Amino acid sequence: MKTTSPLTTPLTPVLPPPITNADDLKTHLQTALEIEHSTIPPYLCALYSIPNGANVSASSLIRSVVMEEMLHMVLAANLLNAIDGRPKVNHKGFVPEYPTYLPHSDKRFVVQLLPFGTDAIDTFLKIEMPAAVGAPPQSGDWQTIAQFYKAIRDAFELLADTPAKEKALFKGSRARQVDGASWYYGGGGVPFAVYDLKTALAAIDEITEQGEGYDHTLYDGDNRFGQVDELAHFFRFNEIRAGRRYQATDTPNGYPTGAALVVDWSARYPMSPNPKVKDYAGQPEIQRLMTEFNRAYTALLFVLHNAFDGQPSVLLQAVPLMYDMKYRAQALMAIPSGRGDGTTVGPSFEFTL
Repeated sequence: MKTTSPLTTPLTPVLPPPITNADDLKTHLQTALEIEHSTIPPYLCALYSIPNGANVSASSLIRSVVMEEMLHMVLAANLLNAIDGRPKVNHKGFVPEYPTYLPHSDKRFVVQLLPFGTDAIDTFLKIEMPAAVGAPPQSGDWQTIAQFYKAIRDAFELLADTPAKEKALFKGSRARQVDGASWYYGGGGVPFAVYDLKTALAAIDEITEQGEGYDHTLYDGDNRFGQVDELAHFFRFNEIRAGRRYQATDTPNGYPTGAALVVDWSARYPMSPNPKVKDYAGQPEIQRLMTEFNRAYTALLFVLHNAFDGQPSVLLQAVPLMYDMKYRAQALMAIPSGRGDGTTVGPSFEFTL
């Protein structure tokens, strides 16, 4: 059975320029928000397409990654707010049109809205691919998300390398920070306030380590903070792809050799890839249902925007919205697409007021 081995990405010979000023850093942190968000609709499509009670282990693994991607969005917003930036997530330009490339990547692969299946999981493995040992920072045209964040990390260290420069950089209001008091989450960590170089580097490390692993290991390193140590995102997806769990003796460069993880690739709603409302111009009821989903999704973006814009307590409103989106998505996925290929309708994740 096909699986994916990490840490084999070749290095880019020509490096993009480093981030050397606060305005440029703000721009890159807004891009970080866009990157984190652009992974969530594909992950949700795969998750929503698994019927209740089917592929329970795979569903749980995907859901855990989705929740941590939401956490990463919050931490990226905290980083941006800490240096007096303004996160913007409630506008049409923030939302990708799938299929798409990840923002400011080297465009090695396309990200699509797909139902649960090998194609979807293979894409997720590409998204979460760990950086090769010694891979350089990449502020643009990046090969791995970790290399993009390494460029951001280097920028924070450069721009705050003295106490005076650190104070000048971290001038954002603490009231705009989202912490655990406004967060409902079932594991893997909670957001924390970013207000100096130490907390900024901790936020960046939390994002990258949950994605690719701590110090080139299988795990996210959360046990260092008194939390449960879990597999990094890449390795959770690789367990699904391999149909097998990792065990303690396995290595990041190898494949999982532990207990079987049963996956029924046919147990899914066969959603038509990359749906759009306009695709169903002759079917107004389907368009209505898709539009209602998109309005719920857009409402979630407004909640996130308001939370990042000085109202952190509103983030608790995201929980019922996420459940509402799931129910609407699965209702769409039960409707035949009418294309004669056995596919069904699905959520399109289009910005809709």
